[in-house]
Amino acid sequence: QVQLVESGGGLVQPGGSLRLSCAASGSIRSINAMGWYRQAPGKQRELVAAITSGGSPNYADSVKGRFTISRDNGKSTVYLQMNSLKPEDTAVYYCNTRVGVLSYNYWGQGTQVTVSS
Repeated sequence: QVQLVESGGGLVQPGGSLRLSCAASGSIRSINAMGWYRQAPGKQRELVAAITSGGSPNYADSVKGRFTISRDNGKSTVYLQMNSLKPEDTAVYYCNTRVGVLSYNYWGQGTQVTVSS
């Protein structure tokens, strides 16, 4: 079992910045990758950014150059630095981890990000 707790969401103006944090606990030695997804009302959940156990990051085209995913040295916490935020970034952001040989998915509770003037 892996538990994920997100924090850092909020309301920001276009062009502003936020940093999301996701703290993992439980069977963290079995984690293959961690990432951030987002889901806007009426929309499908989409990948925003992910980072493998080896430290390789991947980003959705829509956030490249604006968002940065990172982790602490112990891989217990993953971050998403979001700069130059746009209204279309508004969504609930979920931390995700893939665990074990079957890459079983665990999800955090979500944190709301709203970008509006």
